[in-house]
Amino acid sequence: MPKPDRGEVWLVRFPFTDLTSTKLRPALVWVVHGEDVIVIGIFSRVPAGALRKTWVRIEAGHPVFSQTGLKKTSLLKAEKMAIVHESVFRKKLGRLPSDIMALVQEALKKALLIP
Repeated sequence: MPKPDRGEVWLVRFPFTDLTSTKLRPALVWVVHGEDVIVIGIFSRVPAGALRKTWVRIEAGHPVFSQTGLKKTSLLKAEKMAIVHESVFRKKLGRLPSDIMALVQEALKKALLIP
């Protein structure tokens, strides 16, 4: 299996915050450190109305949405980060375009309280 790379979207056994279980879900690869990878969770439920400043909507109508590998408009939640071993990666779905990666970077700064 190929190694994950920054900007890619993968199906990952993503841990719950209480560490009791995992769920197979799409995640963005943010940083790769050897066999450990910092990922950010991507969720299919997009609430109506205003989004949190730490969330990035990935629109199905984006010109290169098909390259993401996602099936429908999704929500990346920058506060839902995890450090996982590469063994929890199941399948590469695609890649986020650079304009959305820039939005993710801004959302991460807000999630981590970086001015």
